[in-house]
Amino acid sequence: MSVQETEASAAAPTPYDSSIVRRFLVWAQRADADGRAEAASALARAYLYSDLSPALRREAGVGLTTLLDDHSTIVRRALAEALASASEAPHHIVLALACDISEVSRVVLARTTVLSEAELVDCAAIGDVSAQSALAGRARVGAGLAAALAEIGERDAVAILAGNLDADLRASVLRRIVERFADDAAIREALLSRRRLPPMLRCDLIEATARSLSAFVVSCEWIRPERAERIAREAREQGAIDVAATSRADELADLVRHLRENGALTVALLMRSLLCADRALFTQALAELTGLPHARVAGLVRDVGGNGFAALYARTSLPSNYLPAFRAALKAIDECREPWSGRLSLALTERVIERCEALRGAEFAKLLSLLRRFEAEAARGVARDFAHEAIAESRAPLLVRLTTGDHAEPLTIEDQSNGSGEAPPVELPADLVATLDEAA
Repeated sequence: MSVQETEASAAAPTPYDSSIVRRFLVWAQRADADGRAEAASALARAYLYSDLSPALRREAGVGLTTLLDDHSTIVRRALAEALASASEAPHHIVLALACDISEVSRVVLARTTVLSEAELVDCAAIGDVSAQSALAGRARVGAGLAAALAEIGERDAVAILAGNLDADLRASVLRRIVERFADDAAIREALLSRRRLPPMLRCDLIEATARSLSAFVVSCEWIRPERAERIAREAREQGAIDVAATSRADELADLVRHLRENGALTVALLMRSLLCADRALFTQALAELTGLPHARVAGLVRDVGGNGFAALYARTSLPSNYLPAFRAALKAIDECREPWSGRLSLALTERVIERCEALRGAEFAKLLSLLRRFEAEAARGVARDFAHEAIAESRAPLLVRLTTGDHAEPLTIEDQSNGSGEAPPVELPADLVATLDEAA
């Protein structure tokens, strides 16, 4: 090739000659917003995926940077959508888009891998709820960003963060969310759905739920405040027992300490746990209250009738007159050998009541009242199970016929299975039918 041919070749424009970028910028001054947005997306794709020369790549980068000053949100959003997921996108452009108005920034904040966590935290600090929500819903939310959102994030953003199972939510971050939004039902539900939520926080959320429901029914004047408080307290106790039953040994120790510090480690809670056939919470509570090693306490609890257990109980702050009831409950667990079911056992409760009824004195009246409430709750649970099983086992529809007249006749629930071997008709007493007649 001659020298003249080489010079001519160098002067000839290439498919990506720098003049193309310059002409694009001139053209952009006359095009409408939709046209500029389409061109911005095309230029961004060319920058990312075309085999540009270094010089042309630099000029294309300059062209993309000028688009940051475009007055149309449509153009800047198109640029954000083209660059959001690209790891090779220019850092300064991505950062500028991330600090734009939320309609633009949320596109980048939700997907970019270019920005550091510190930069994302800064975007959370200056962004509105839309930008914060985009950050909270990222495929991966680091511990630092999660902590920032938990501290300064608005409610909707924190709700998304709480429900993001890929977010790195440390115990301190979860605690801060609970402190700020324990009264928010949606955030409570999102947190409770997390698999490894610390037991202490789970208990706090259950308590917040019970408190919220109690306040609601009282405000509606459906029940008296005193009754609402008792229902909420019993719900908190049962919730704590459920959480304790699924906690590891180290978590259980922390949970019991937390319950004690919040005044929730009560006689009612401990008795309820034993009547649910679970001695682990009771044993850990005695270790917490006495300061003795758990292994030693567990050994004394196993020998519930010995003097060692009595001495151990005396070192706690529990009422001394409740010692016989706790002994009766521990013995009943050994005798009945009922498996953990997550709720009060009627058999255990009746056996403890039978033994405690022999006790005399006014100081035991409150104890028996508590046990009777447990008995009523356990009996209702058994009745519900019976009803559910009866309904589940029925295989044919039943027709109810009520016969009325001068002489009350039996009410018959007839089997409509056409001889399929179902249970025979049930005949109810005539006096019951008469009562139904009068009511009708």
